[in-house]
Amino acid sequence: MSKETGIDIELDKLTRSIENRITGDSFPTDITLISTKDLKNITKKNGWLFDWKSEFAQKHREIYKLSIVNNQSVIQGLASVEIKDDHVFLYL
Repeated sequence: MSKETGIDIELDKLTRSIENRITGDSFPTDITLISTKDLKNITKKNGWLFDWKSEFAQKHREIYKLSIVNNQSVIQGLASVEIKDDHVFLYL
């Protein structure tokens, strides 16, 4: 018996930018590494569901932020990754 593994999500569509679901407006997107300055606002108190400071402390992981071009102070999303020799592992 094989065990199925994976992520149980549904994508409504793929875009090359941040899109407002209500209005359909599309915004040019930047994907950059977070800084220690960014971490000050990435807290559970501010609505983030994970302990990103702990994730940031992991030596082999990089955390990228998704933001709108010319408005990098407002973080739209985060991803924690580790680049391996033959693949990229997405933690969060």
